Amino acid sequence: MNGRILLVEDDETFRSFVQTILEDEGYEVLTASDGLKGLHMLRRESFDLVVTDLKMPGKTGLELFRETRSDPSSPQFIFLTAFGRVEEAVSAMKAGAVDFLTKPLENPETLLSLVNRVIENQGVTREYLTLKESETAGLPPEELIFAGQAMQTVRKLVHDVASTTANVLIYGESGTGKELVARSIHQLSPRSRAAFVPLNCAAIPENLLESELFGHEKGAFTGAIQARQGKFELAKGGTIFLDEIGEMPAALQAKLLRVIQERVFERVGGSKEIRADVRVIAATNRDLQEEVAQKRFREDLFYRLNVFPIQLPPLRERLDTVPLLAGYFLQRFSNQVGKKLKVIEPDAMTALRGHNWPGNIRELQNVMERAVILAQSVIRRSDLPDSLTFRQEAGGGDGRERLKQVERELIVEALQRRGGNRRLAADDLQMSRRTLQYKLKELGLLDEEG
Repeated sequence: MNGRILLVEDDETFRSFVQTILEDEGYEVLTASDGLKGLHMLRRESFDLVVTDLKMPGKTGLELFRETRSDPSSPQFIFLTAFGRVEEAVSAMKAGAVDFLTKPLENPETLLSLVNRVIENQGVTREYLTLKESETAGLPPEELIFAGQAMQTVRKLVHDVASTTANVLIYGESGTGKELVARSIHQLSPRSRAAFVPLNCAAIPENLLESELFGHEKGAFTGAIQARQGKFELAKGGTIFLDEIGEMPAALQAKLLRVIQERVFERVGGSKEIRADVRVIAATNRDLQEEVAQKRFREDLFYRLNVFPIQLPPLRERLDTVPLLAGYFLQRFSNQVGKKLKVIEPDAMTALRGHNWPGNIRELQNVMERAVILAQSVIRRSDLPDSLTFRQEAGGGDGRERLKQVERELIVEALQRRGGNRRLAADDLQMSRRTLQYKLKELGLLDEEG
C-alpha cells in the first residue's frame, strides 16, 4: 500500500514496535525521536500522515500539529497518548487532527485500521477531484479521439505506453488534440485514479510560471500572502501535462530537469523537499530538435522528455473523420444552447470536407459552434464562415468540380463502410435516403454502387 508516514515518538522501544507494524503493512516510515526533530523533517520533506506521541520533551505533538497547519499540503495527524491525557487529544481533534489512540496499544490492528482508512480516504478524495476534473474537461469517447485511418498508429502507441511509467512527448500542430491524447494516456494508466493536471507553459507569464509549477511559501514574493501548492503537488500520484513545453524559459528547464531526474522539488521561497510522484507528459508544436540545435532548449531535458514520442497528424491528413467530428460537435453544442439540430446538409458537409483546416480540430470545433448558433433547423452552407466557401468557389468551374469530387468520395466511403446499405450510409452522411439516391444519380454512381 502506498503512503509515506512520519512517526514521532520519544520511547525508542515503542517507536520501533510501531515502525515495524506500519512497514509490514507496506508503508514507507521515517522516524523522529522528539517533536523538534519531527518538525525539522516536516519542513524538509513531504509526508501523507504523521503518527505522533502527544507528550514529548522539547516540543509536544500538539505543538507540532499546530505549527504545520499553515501549509496547504500539511499531512494528517494521528496522536498516541497515555490514558490520562485523552482530553488533550480530543482538543487536537477539534483543531483538525484525525483521531487518537491510547498507549499501550493492546491490538496493533486498531492502529493499522485507522492508518489504512486515513490513507485510503486521501485516495478517494483525489479520485473524486479527478472525476470532477474529467467531467469538466468533457473528454470525448476514445473512438472519436482516434477516429480515422491516420490515427490508428497513434492509438496503438497510446495503448502501448499507457501502462508504463515512461515520459511522453506529443508533437502536433496547434489544435490537433494533444491534450486529449495526453488525457487518454492518463485514463488508460495505473495512475487514472489520481489527478491529471494540465499547464500551458505559453499561457503563464514567465515570472509566475515557477510558482504555478512548484507552488510558493508565504512571503516568497510580493503578493504571496499565504503558502500555495503548485501543479506538481496537485498531480501527486497522477499525471502532469505540460503543453507548449518549447515555450518554457531556460532557467525553469533546469529545474524541471531536476524534478524528472531526482523526483523532488522545493516551492518558491522554501527549502523543504517535496516528493514528485508524478508522470510527465509534455507537448509541443515546435521542432524541439531544431530548438536544441539553436540552443533554445536544453538537450538533456529533451532526451528526458522524448523517451516516447508521439506525432499527431493534422486534420487535413484525416479528412475522413470530418463527418464524425462535425456530428459530435453538432450534438454537443446543440445540447448546450438548447436546440434540436441533427442534420448537416450535404453542401455544408462538402464544404467542411473540402477545407484545409489550418486550425485543425479546434478550428472545426469553433466553426460548428458558430454554425449551431446561427442555424434554424439544419446546418446549411450559409451557416458556415465565408472562409470555408470562398477559397473553394474562387476557382470557378475547377472549384465546383473539386467539391463534387469530395462529395463523391464521402458517399463512396459511407457505402463501403456500410457494405452497400444505402439507408445506413444515408444516416452516416446525415441526409435522407431520397437525397442519397439523387446524389448517386447526379454523380454517376448508380452503376458502380448498384
